[in-house]
Order: sequence, then structure tokens, then C-alpha cells
Amino acid sequence: MSVAELRQPARLGTRAELLGARRIVVKIGSTSLTDERGQLDQARLDEVAEVAAQLAARGTELVLVSSGAIAAALGPLGLPERPSAVDLQQAAASVGQALLATSWSQAFAAHGRITGQVLLTENDVISRQTYRNVRSALEALLALGTVPVVNENDTTATHEIRFGDNDRLAALVAQLLGADALILLTDVDALYTAPPREPGAERIGEVADVARLAGVSIGSVGSKVGTGGMVTKLSAAQLASTTGTAALMTSADNFAAAVAGEDVGTFFPAHHGRRRSRLVWLRFATRGAGTLHLDEGAAGAVRTRRRSLLAVGVTRVEGTFPAGVPVDVADAEGTIIARGLTSFSSDELRAMAGRGTDEAREELGERFRRPAIHRDQLVVL
Repeated sequence: MSVAELRQPARLGTRAELLGARRIVVKIGSTSLTDERGQLDQARLDEVAEVAAQLAARGTELVLVSSGAIAAALGPLGLPERPSAVDLQQAAASVGQALLATSWSQAFAAHGRITGQVLLTENDVISRQTYRNVRSALEALLALGTVPVVNENDTTATHEIRFGDNDRLAALVAQLLGADALILLTDVDALYTAPPREPGAERIGEVADVARLAGVSIGSVGSKVGTGGMVTKLSAAQLASTTGTAALMTSADNFAAAVAGEDVGTFFPAHHGRRRSRLVWLRFATRGAGTLHLDEGAAGAVRTRRRSLLAVGVTRVEGTFPAGVPVDVADAEGTIIARGLTSFSSDELRAMAGRGTDEAREELGERFRRPAIHRDQLVVL
């Protein structure tokens, strides 16, 4: 397949259909890759590589999103737990990423597979140009028969270290590649109706709509070596399933059983109807570089009538940004209602705000008659 082609996911609706998945993104967390001393558990990496080799034998491409860079460095650096200071996190990530990449390379080499390291930050999937570059690079790695090993670039990306998690990164990678399935491997074997250790807690085998989990008690705190939690995994599963990629959350011990379609973990069937597109990217893979605040009339036109956003309805421009980047659109109360690619810079929009199309053209120039955001570049949230 040419790297320029946009692959659509298979939209798997049952566990049994996982056997037919031809492209899978697997995310494995820090706690599943390290032992009680905080060091990498090579035996665990070998187990994952063995299952991945079995998938390759049946014609399935695999992308591995691997946490564990900082965790891998804790033992060698003599750190008792994940450091809280950002500079120490960066230093640990630098040491640990080399250890992690080498360990994965050795694990897959035993099965005749070559790995390729891909370090990303959130900005790499927010910028439209770098989004395309990442997709092309990953497609090329898969076409060459390698196993891309993806991780956040924690050495330089302080924002990702403080607030990011590889669950969301894995879901975004699955979305940009059109993966058939996203497998989230963690230290919990499934989602439960209550904390698993509590009496009466029952495994939730399938979740067709994450919104229906409103009454379920879900923890959000990660482990001492990781950053995620059950909430981030649910968010990732929802992002994936909404964009056509089935998701399954389970423990690393259940990896082989999960991809074999067995009844383990919690399964999130893929939704139907929405194709991967520029608007899907805008909705799920971006954050606004700024915010356009609208009056009531303009907000209604955007929200309910799917109209282009005209400058006359803009009451305030928040932030500094160039033309062509994603920006959030807020109603009069400040609620974000849409996101789109702006036709103008923040300075230009401030000059245009509140002006009608003819007025903007006469006072600012012919090109200012265009909408602030065209409806084809706008997605309602």
C-alpha cells in the first residue's frame, strides 16, 4: 500500500473478529514492563514479542506503543520511584529510553523481527503537516516489515511528562493509521463494576457506549512508575472506537488470549458511520492554538446550522496564532462548541472581529471577505 493512501479500519464489532484484524496497535504500560525493583522485566518483553511474532505469521501488522522509559531508568539510577522534578524525569527518560529500545530490539530479534524507534510529542499529531509525516513514516516502517516502537519523547517534552499519557498517544496512533484494533495492556485484567478487590465487583465484558459507565466507580490515579490510570484508558478506548477502531483493555498476561478473540478483558466494539477524515483529525487529534469567542447568533449558526464562521460574529480573540492552524470556537458563555482551521492570524481576526463581510473587504482588503473559518474546515464538538 502506498504511504499516501488513507487506510480505513475494519470496524470490528465482536471479539471473534479480532482474529481477522490486519493492523493492530498495542499499548503496554510501565507497570507491566518493570519488576518490583523498578527495572525492566526482560521476560515480559520477550512474551510480548513472541505474541507479536505470532500475529505477524498470520499476516497482522503491529505497532507497539511502549511506556517504560522513565521506569526503566529507576533501578540503574538508584531512584526509588518516578521523580517529581521535571529535570530528573527528563534525565531518567534519556537513560531509560536507550535501555527500553535496546531491550525491545533484542526481544523481537529472537523472532527475526526488526524494530524501529519512533519518539513523538503531542504536537507531532496536532500539526497537520507533522501528522502526515508521522503517518507516512509509520506506514513506511510497516511496509518494510518492521515493528515500530512508539513512545512519547519525555526527554524534551515537559508538557507530556507532566500531563500526558501513552494511552491517548496509542489511540491517536491507531486513528492516524486506521488500525483495526487497539489493545491496551495494563496491570488490571479488565474494567469492573467496582474496584476489583471489593466484594461483589464484576467484570464488565463489553462497553458499547462509554457514556453508560456514569455510575461505575473508576480510579484515575496511575502507579508509582507510570502516569496513566483507568480514566485515561477509557478515554483512549472511546477515542478509538468512535473513529472505527475496536479496542480491548486487559492485562499483559492476557495479551495472547485477547488477540485470539477469547473472552478476556473489556471489549469496545468499533462504531460505524464515521470515516477517517480531516474533520476526525480536527476533533480528536488537536487542541486549539487559541479561542474565538462568539455572540449568541454566530454560536447558533455554527452549532445547529453548520454554517461557516463569519468575523462579524466574533466578539473576542484569545491567544496568538498564525493562519491555517486549529483554533477552538466558544459560545457567549465560554463553552467550547467547535474547532476549525482559521483562515486568518490572530492579529487579523482581531482587526476583523465584529465587522460584516463588505465592511471588512472595504477597510482591510479583498481577501478579508472570506469566512474566518469555512464550514468545510469546521467540526462541531
